[in-house]
This record gives sequence, C-alpha cells and structure tokens, in this order.
Amino acid sequence: MSLQEILSPAIFEAIQKQFNTTPEKIEFQATRKDFEGDITVVVFPLLKVIKGNPLEIGTKIGDFLVENVKEVEKFNVVAGFLNIVISNSYYIDFFNSMKDNSTFGFVSASANYTKAENKGVMVEYSSPNTNKPLHLGHIRNNLLGYSVAEIIKASGKKVYKTQIINDRGIHICKSMLAWQKFGEGQTPESTGLKGDKLVGNFYVQFDKVYKSEIVTLMGQGKTEEEAKKLAPIILEAQQMLLDWEAGKPEVMQLWKTMNQWVYDGFEQTYKNLGVNFDSYYYESNTYLLGKQVVQLGLEKGIFEKDPDGSVWIDLTPDGLDRKIVLRSDGTAVYMTQDIGTAIQRVKDFPDVGGMVYTVGNEQDYHFKVLFLILKKLGFDWAANLYHLSYGMVELPSGKTKSREGTVVDADDLMEEMTTTAKTISEELGKLDGYSDAEKAKLYKTIGLGALKYYMLKVDPKKSMMFNPEESVDFAGNTGPFIQYTYARIQSILRKADFDFQSVVMNANEENLHPKEKELLKQVALFPEVIQDAARNHSPALVANYTYELVKEYNSFYQTVSILGEENHTKKVFRVKLSQKVADTIKSAFQLLGIEVPERM
Repeated sequence: MSLQEILSPAIFEAIQKQFNTTPEKIEFQATRKDFEGDITVVVFPLLKVIKGNPLEIGTKIGDFLVENVKEVEKFNVVAGFLNIVISNSYYIDFFNSMKDNSTFGFVSASANYTKAENKGVMVEYSSPNTNKPLHLGHIRNNLLGYSVAEIIKASGKKVYKTQIINDRGIHICKSMLAWQKFGEGQTPESTGLKGDKLVGNFYVQFDKVYKSEIVTLMGQGKTEEEAKKLAPIILEAQQMLLDWEAGKPEVMQLWKTMNQWVYDGFEQTYKNLGVNFDSYYYESNTYLLGKQVVQLGLEKGIFEKDPDGSVWIDLTPDGLDRKIVLRSDGTAVYMTQDIGTAIQRVKDFPDVGGMVYTVGNEQDYHFKVLFLILKKLGFDWAANLYHLSYGMVELPSGKTKSREGTVVDADDLMEEMTTTAKTISEELGKLDGYSDAEKAKLYKTIGLGALKYYMLKVDPKKSMMFNPEESVDFAGNTGPFIQYTYARIQSILRKADFDFQSVVMNANEENLHPKEKELLKQVALFPEVIQDAARNHSPALVANYTYELVKEYNSFYQTVSILGEENHTKKVFRVKLSQKVADTIKSAFQLLGIEVPERM
C-alpha cells in the first residue's frame, strides 16, 4: 500500500474524532528538503471545515497518527504543514515487497479490463501529409503521442496507437503536378533518395514556379490576389484535384505511386525514431463516411443548409461560432473527415471508449468544435475525447517553412544527434575496448536518447527551443546523464561477485542510512507518477521524476560505500537497491521510448 492509502483513512478518522467533521479530501505533498519528514499533509484546505489554528489542528492530527498508525514515527508542524516521519520498517517492507517485481509501477490492462471506465483508449499521433518528409515538429508530435500511449498502457488501460494520413487535397496535387512537369520519370530507386524526400522536393519546386508566375502576372498589371488565383500552375493543380475526385485513372495511378514512395520513406523514419502504430487511417477513405454523417445530421436538424448549398452547424449558443461542415459544391472540409474518422475508429475497435489527439495548439479551436459536434450527434464516447495540444518547437536558428524547403528534416536531425553523441563520447574517451559496431549502436542510443529526453522533459503545452548541443550534455537534466547513471549501476552489478538476488531485509533488525531511505522514498513514488502522467497526458512528469531519482542515486553513491561496505548484509542490500533503481530508470525510459546502454 502507498503512504497515501495508509494515512488517508487514519487522518479522516482523526478529524472525525477530534473535530466531529469530515473534509472532502486530504491533500498530500512531498516534504520540503529543509524540514524533517517523508510526507506532508497540507492543513490549510482543512480550515474550510475545521475552525481553528492550523498549528493546533496539525498537532492534534499528528498525535493521533503517532498513536494509531504503526508506520508513523513522529511529526512536526510548520506554518500549516504537517510533516510526517515514516518508520524505517515501512520502507524495508516496501523494499522486500517490490525487489523481485520486474514490472514495478505498471498496472496490467487485464487486471482492470472488466471495469467500464477502463475501456480502451486510442491515441492518434504523427498524422502527416503525403507531400513532404517528416520534420522537427513531427518529431515532437511522434515522441509525445508514442510516450503518452505507453504511459496510459502502463497505467492499466488497453491502448491502440493510430494515425490519420492526410493523403488527399490540393497540397498532394501540387507535388504530383510538379513531378509530372519536371520529374523526367525520377523514382526513389533512380535517384537514391528516400521516397518522402523525393516527393517533398517537387512540393518545393511547385512553390518556386508558382511564385515566379505570380510575379510575372503582377508585372502584367494583376493585383497579387488576382495573380495568386490566375497563375497557370495553380489552375492545373486545381484541375488535377477535380480529376482525382472524379477518379480519373491516370491521376489515381500517379497518386497511388507517389503516396507509396512517401509511405515507404515514413516507415524508415518511424523505425529510426522507435515509434510504431497499430492501425492507419487515410483521409481518402474517411471523408466519405463524414459526408454521410453530415447528411444524417442534416435530417436530424443538427446541421443546417445555407441557400448556396453549404452545410453548417451553429455553435453560438455554446459560446463558439458557426462552423462549415460541407462546402457548397458538396466537397468535404477537414471537419467532415475528422467526424468520419472518429466514428470509423469506434466501429473498427468497439472496445474503444475514448481518444487522445496529439495535434499542435494551433488546432485548439478545431478540436473544441469537433468534440462538441460528436456529442451533439449522440456518441457517448465523445465525452472521453482529449486534445493533447502541444506548443511549437524551434531550433536556435529560428522558424522553418516546408514550402520553401527550409524545414528541419527529421532524418537529418536524428543523424546529426548521433554524430554529436559520437563527437562528445570520443572527447570523453570512455569507449576503449568497444568494437566499431558497438560504438555505432551506442552513439545512436545516446543521440536519440538525448533528443527524446530533451523533447519530453518539457510540459507538452509549452513551446520549446530544441538545442542539439545542450541535449547531449553528460551533466544536468539530460538523457545522456541519466543513461550514464544506469550504465554506472550495471558496472556495479557486474563487479558484485556474490549473490544479491535472494536478499531479504529484516524490518526489526536493520537500520537504514538516511540516503538509503531517501532513495527508497523516491523509488516508491514511481507507480503514482505513472498514474499522474496518464491522467495529465504528460511524459514530462515521468522524465523529471527519473532525473530526480538519478540525482538521489548519485548522492547515495557518493555518500555511502557499496561494494566496499564491510557489513555483508548492508553490502548485499545496497547492490540490490542499486539494481532496483536501475530497473526503475529502465522502466521510466521505456515509457519515454528511450533505450538504456549496459555500458558507456
């Protein structure tokens, strides 16, 4: 049992007996480092139901706990905070209960699956366009979505990972048209380029030609607005879109061929990044279902048709505005497709009771509207939809634009991170005796670990600056610093030439060193950190917890002797405790999609 589970009933009982009232809840927090204590009860919220002096209230509750809860040793009250000191025996019992549990902190979905509230969750991330390679923004998106899916799974829910591929529309036709005009039959095989990069080059080329045609038309007296509409290449792209919607065979064939090039390229990037998916949805399939649902909603009076034939929903009574769901010519908008996709997913996976959409914060309004429309259409699962809204990610050099070809390519960034890790590792000179293959694997583990940790330690809602050099630092709140501590523990375990697996600590006989107790306290937080991160859809909580755990371990490592300890029982305990810290680091990093090296 966690400390909160042990203490909460006793505190409720203390308040009932001492003050004849019951608060709504008890608020706990970690005890501040400058006070004695292992867990703190915040007294101030209790003043809503208990009239009196916080010091007096805290003291009465503390006295009751010392008398009635065997785990509570003593307490102190500081300015409305009841700091509780927990006995060593509690932590020794905790150690004995979890020391052989390889999945400590994780809850299996099967244990929870019968409960209605534990229906499956579908997490959508990546969701690229098929006209260009994945870029820096996609990296943050993929890492967040993948990690949130892993965390929700570890919290005890069934999880499905998915994406919607935006494979139709004018932007796709731009790449197709440019390849038709200027490609001279180029293929990924003939050029040696990844398919997504080849297609992206033609998207950039389209934009260059389009801009030059706009300049020419403006030179002939057209306004910029007129020139943008009349440029020959944009008119051709619009015609190609109409041909696609009409199913013209040669356009469909080109679309399928070029999309496949892109999919093959994406798969390589996903593999390198270490993310995966259970299902794929394509806008070209789901927009038609969306149109059917709009028609049904029109019949039910949820949507309304304007005189020009366009279909809208009026959300002004809900504090939003009127939103178009079908254009006057009958073509779908993004909202149409998203309605269709959500409904299709629940048809395909009937045990899904909620969805998480990993999409940048520029789409906040879109998702408010989408979720409200689905509720109005009467889908009960619409109450469990969540937009994992995240901020922009930039490099120190500034913003990037894919149309102009100045975007930071995901593959290039991963390669750069591996190279940076190689340079720094070689400078530190710690890889004697490694083969070239071992070195290459380690550089990739460190480089990608640095990238992922730096991205995930920031609260998703915040915009962030990604600094590649800073992220590969072997000191401070970085992936490599944590990986290095893990590797250091593995070195200790390799040197331990005695059996430390069958250790059982005696709660009555053994005294804990303060550093051992602090370390056990930190490990004990892991299950609640997972639940908290799942509730808040925040990998940052797991990342920063791991950093705090590693700091605590390094302090322990520098303060007490481990392999040099003369008392055999203590030595065995410290080695096993080190192993459990390493296991927890590995489990936490698994939730972030980060590998840990056995040696560094």
